[in-house]
Amino acid sequence: MSGHSKWSTIKHKKARLDAQRGKVFTRLIKEVTVAARMGGGDPEMNPRLRTAIAAAKAANMPAENITRGIKKGTGDLDGVSYDEITYEGYGPGGVAILCETLTDNKNRTAAEVRHVFSKYNGKMAEPGAVAYMFEKRGVIRIQAEGHDEDSLMMEALEAGAEDVQLEDDSFQILSLQENFNEVQKALEEKYEFETVGLEQLPKNTVEVGEKHAAGLLKLLDMLEDREDAQKVTANFDIDDSIIEKLSE
Repeated sequence: MSGHSKWSTIKHKKARLDAQRGKVFTRLIKEVTVAARMGGGDPEMNPRLRTAIAAAKAANMPAENITRGIKKGTGDLDGVSYDEITYEGYGPGGVAILCETLTDNKNRTAAEVRHVFSKYNGKMAEPGAVAYMFEKRGVIRIQAEGHDEDSLMMEALEAGAEDVQLEDDSFQILSLQENFNEVQKALEEKYEFETVGLEQLPKNTVEVGEKHAAGLLKLLDMLEDREDAQKVTANFDIDDSIIEKLSE
């Protein structure tokens, strides 16, 4: 398993900017609400809610927003009911794409996702067509500055993590889904998380050249910008020189 791809790094950088502008709050509060609805409002008894709260705190979401989201999920406040739907497809260069959504209108979301795939030279696929190319893993990212890699790796591996990787200026801690809650608990008191959650990671990646790079990145950006999109994952790598050229 590669455990990461160029898109993972690009998304992480983009998420930092989005967090500064508060753009991630909507999707984070949706996850808090759904987690509370499905497993109850006590994070100690609900690992999904615990993770959702940690992710919201990492994005500097105000505590009252988190509390309100939990109450909407438990029914203490009126709230919207969301359905979880994952759409699958292919992008330029044959790249496999997963688009995870939380929606209160399945018809609207399906139409929007289909439109984006079609407009930006992608193709929707049947359920299961590309999902097997990914594996769900727990992913925690911690700012590298001020932390010793060996110490962090020892603590993470002892708690049940699979691996610790340095990506740009952040450590990425990977764990199996079943071990993720224990790893999170072991690290959250000592370290400040940049991001935390379960992610679909590609088993293998496709190398994308200059011919398809711009179109693929545009497709992924437009999927992520959908109101109902929670996470968009793709199994590709792209040379840094191409990224730099596209940024000019």
